Amino acid sequence: MAHFIEFQNVSKAFNDHKVLEEISFFVDPGETLVILGRSGVGKSVTLRHIMGFLKPDSGRVCVAGEDITDYDEDQMQAIRSKVTMVFQSGALFDSLSIFENVAFPLRERPGYTEENIEEIVLGLLDLLEIREFAESLPSELSTGMKRAAAIARALAARPEAILYDEPTTMVDPLMSKHIADLIGRLKRQLKLTSVVVTHDTALATKLADRLVFLEDGHVTFFGTPAELAESTDETIREFFNEDEVPTVPEV
Repeated sequence: MAHFIEFQNVSKAFNDHKVLEEISFFVDPGETLVILGRSGVGKSVTLRHIMGFLKPDSGRVCVAGEDITDYDEDQMQAIRSKVTMVFQSGALFDSLSIFENVAFPLRERPGYTEENIEEIVLGLLDLLEIREFAESLPSELSTGMKRAAAIARALAARPEAILYDEPTTMVDPLMSKHIADLIGRLKRQLKLTSVVVTHDTALATKLADRLVFLEDGHVTFFGTPAELAESTDETIREFFNEDEVPTVPEV
């Protein structure tokens, strides 16, 4: 079985700053890969290579079973019909209701009647548990609800894979857990291949089939959660210890 996404010794620098140095990993169809690491280690840059927004300086990037390294924009459009991305900002249209935001990808494609669109959109809003906000504007929603709406819009494009850029950043712990539950449910129900960029270790261990840990532009770990639990790498252990919630001392 071919990997759905594969990085083969990928390097990327911006001016003299090396962001990625010969990183390699893969994601199989239906799997969830979590990319972990501190800020500035190249997690989001990795996602942008998968979408073809950035090209590697060296190495190869394969997506949906195709080597996209040298693809032009026209060729990438076919790949982006299979792979979609939920940006950290949500990137919703401020002037459109949540219903119209989710409907937007469907209206861009031929063959959908208004009845079809309404059925699909309301189904997605139900799936993401935000149907009550269908007529709301993005400005009327919390950050977490905007994130859920952005996921619904991404799913409207009927992708084979979905990329999440820091899905729980700037949301409260309760909403963070809710988003993690939603992503997990989407994986089980829709069999989507997923890549999640995060620094949230609780989210990572809950969702991941495999994990990549990036440090100083290098992959210092690639494997399963069980293998990660056995890792003796000091940087990884520190990262997980820092993210643990301290217990409240008894008075």
